[in-house]
Amino acid sequence: MANQNGIHPVDEVLPPARLTLLGLQHVLVMYAGAVAVPLIVGGALKLPKDQMAMLINADLFACGIATLVQSIGIWRFGIRLPVMMGVTFAAVSPMVVMATNPEIGLLGIYGAVIAAGIFGILVAPLISRMLPLFPPVVTGSIITIIGISLMRVGVNWAAGGNPMIKNPADMAGPMIPNPAYGAPIHLAVAGIVLVFILLITKFVKGFFSNIAVLLGLVLGMIIAIALGKVSFSGLAESGWFAVVYPFQFGLPTFNLVACLTMCMVMVVVMIESLGMFLAVGNIVGKDVDQKHLSDGLRVDGLGTLIGGIFNTFPYTSFSQNVGLVGVTGVRSRWVTALGGVILLALGLVPKLAVIVASVPQFVLGGAGIVMFGMVCATGIRILGGVDFAKNRLNLYVVALSIGFGMIPLVADKFFHQMPKALSPLLHSGILLASIVAVALNAFFNHLQGAQAAASESREASAKSEG
Repeated sequence: MANQNGIHPVDEVLPPARLTLLGLQHVLVMYAGAVAVPLIVGGALKLPKDQMAMLINADLFACGIATLVQSIGIWRFGIRLPVMMGVTFAAVSPMVVMATNPEIGLLGIYGAVIAAGIFGILVAPLISRMLPLFPPVVTGSIITIIGISLMRVGVNWAAGGNPMIKNPADMAGPMIPNPAYGAPIHLAVAGIVLVFILLITKFVKGFFSNIAVLLGLVLGMIIAIALGKVSFSGLAESGWFAVVYPFQFGLPTFNLVACLTMCMVMVVVMIESLGMFLAVGNIVGKDVDQKHLSDGLRVDGLGTLIGGIFNTFPYTSFSQNVGLVGVTGVRSRWVTALGGVILLALGLVPKLAVIVASVPQFVLGGAGIVMFGMVCATGIRILGGVDFAKNRLNLYVVALSIGFGMIPLVADKFFHQMPKALSPLLHSGILLASIVAVALNAFFNHLQGAQAAASESREASAKSEG
């Protein structure tokens, strides 16, 4: 719905100061996830500290480029919605295997990433044609499981990180229990951040209500500094400027099996992105048709291609930021575009990156629980518009898709005896939920035309909002 100037809120350009703070808010939310994959893969390769820093700088730089293209749009690239791009976790497992294989290594990973990026650009129109498979009963179920999956991230943040970590004295050794996990001080700070965000949301109006998450993170950071829980180690050693250029680690090599594996991962990533785009479209109130999906999915491929060239990894739309759009109510794509500019700056100015990286995870946790819960609530709102009374079979679609989507969350070793090649599929709750929801809907309700699916989606959305 357009505003009084005839401009849809998605296309509205906000004042510079407001735009900057809202963009920074998006960056803080996704930063920890954005740099996690380079740290994991770099650790598997046993890279020295300076090369790890290069990986992170390259990652942030490529994040910024992909986010700008996705948000602003260039020709047939970019969904032109408030979407942040980041390195996908779906590729972590196969990349770690490649990293430990002397015949592939880091340069082989980059070759596979480049191949997957080209493949993603080419197959984007094909993936986008799957839109008729996603009526509200399917999209509602998928968006709900996206929120539930993310909630695990938010909960672990609030507790101080992951329950299992690498031993600092033996990074090549097995994982050990995190001694700081669940510390009362972490839970208390996360709780304060959460309550502060809720108080601002309820009692403050206007611009400050829109940056409630950012204000909560600032308060949490101040408390963490006062408690001595913030470390700025590495700030003095990091430079003011770092040049990110193609093939810093050398020319890529192309291993057929590695390339095929990464192309498989790319299909997984794009199907997850499809669900994410539908979620964002629903939140901002803008119809997402096949053309929009195709344009958005092409950026998954383009971002991945850029990643392989600029010494980083496959990219996807970041689900962490979907909830933030719902929490703030700010729908402008120029906010995430400004976030892309900030990411570019972080990639080029290592000192800034160190400062942002110093925000403790338990501070992020209080905000994460709010934001990721909002994603789940969006899915439930969509399901609220589905007719379960006249068509009780829809209940089976929801029940089983969410049930299958929960498997990797509640029983992470459920599929551990299955072939490693299936790992990207079987360990993604979002993808499992998507496959089951689409298959059961096709079985019970038969396939719908794209126009009918889009029409039903609009009706369900209007009904749930009313």
